[in-house]
Formats: sequence, structure tokens, C-alpha cells
Amino acid sequence: MATQVISKLFRPAVFTQLAALRLRGKVAAAAGTRHLSSDPPPEKVSRYPVPYRTDLPVDIVELMEEVETKGGFLPNVFKVLSHRPAEFRAFFAYYNELMNKETGGLTKADRELIVVATSIHNKCLYCVVAHSALHRIYSKKPTMSDQVVVNYENAELGPRERAMLDFAMAVCRCDTITEQHFQALEEVGFDREDAWDIAAIAAFFAMSNRLAHLTDMRPNLEFYNMGRLPRDKSKDK
Repeated sequence: MATQVISKLFRPAVFTQLAALRLRGKVAAAAGTRHLSSDPPPEKVSRYPVPYRTDLPVDIVELMEEVETKGGFLPNVFKVLSHRPAEFRAFFAYYNELMNKETGGLTKADRELIVVATSIHNKCLYCVVAHSALHRIYSKKPTMSDQVVVNYENAELGPRERAMLDFAMAVCRCDTITEQHFQALEEVGFDREDAWDIAAIAAFFAMSNRLAHLTDMRPNLEFYNMGRLPRDKSKDK
């Protein structure tokens, strides 16, 4: 039962989209060189030990293999957090609730942009690189996340995106939240539940950013180029 529940969380989730994030021709190459369960863990992923898959609980191994199969590679956050399996499960369950739910006024691109803006404030290399890649794919705007990384206040954002990031950054900086913050969101179409979502994403990734600092988590090289160029559909054939 635990295996089915943890696996089901991710079938409709963000990592299902990873297969579409990379050129199809490169996916096969990545799959051909990926680490097998019996291989030693890759080096320089974390300053904490990364368990062998043969030493991990079955449900976590199955989730890793599903993500890797669908995306062509396994994001390093899965490897790093597998050091503590119980916390791994809790982390990804909450991640899924925040980032992949189908309700509320935030799009997937909105959610990823919040992560990018707050993670650069928190100086988290892993989350900036990984979630910039996901934003490029969801938004179809290959330069927007780069602009936000440099300075979101000067980025080519619409009023809705700007109000969203202003609120997210207020939460990220631990500013005193006032009615004016909520009113600014409501003026561009967000409601109080959307405000909760924006704040929860900023708060969750503040924790994630600090775990990345602790572990010295490094982004997968695959993330850097994802979504920067249109997919060559001829290669799908």
C-alpha cells in the first residue's frame, strides 16, 4: 500500500513532465549512462552519504526508478534526501501538494517562478537552477527566469506576476504581512487562498534551500539547458 501511495503521488506530477523537458534524442543517451541500483552513488552530490539503492526501502527505489525512467535522469534532490527515508517521504508528499495540485489560481509556471525568486534571495544554487528549468518549460518563456534571477524587480513581468513575487518575497524576507499585501494580490485577481499558496511555497522552499546549503546539493547538469531551445519534433520520429 505504501508503495502504491508514494508512486501515485508523482504519476501526474512535475516529474512526469521531465520527459518533455529534454530533446528526445538526448533522453536515450542519458538512459544509457544512468546509474544502476548496484552502481556506487555519484560523487559530489552531497556532503552526506548517498545510500545505495539496494539499501533503500522498496517504495523509495520504485519512485526513483519511475522518475528516472520518465525524465531520463534522476534529480539529485532524490539522491540527497534518501539519506533519511522518512523525511524523504514527508518532503515529497508536501512538495506534491504545493506544486502539483490542480486547484487554486496559480499555474505551474507561477509556482516555479516563486521558487526561483525566493531561492535566489536565499542563495540556493540547486533550487535556482532546477526550478528555472521547470519554469522555462511550463511558461514557454526561455529568458524570464534568468531575468528574475538577476533582479525580479527589473524583469519583464506582468502586473499579476509582479504582485505575486512581491508577496512571495515579503514572506521570504519575513516582512510584517499587512492587509496591504493581500489587497495588492486581490487587485490582480488572486484571493486569500492563493495568498496561502504563494506563502506556503515560499516557506517550504526556504526550508528546502537551507537543506541544500547543509548538504552542498549540486544541480544535475541536465537542468542547465532544459527549455532553452524549442524541441526538435523531427527527432520524436
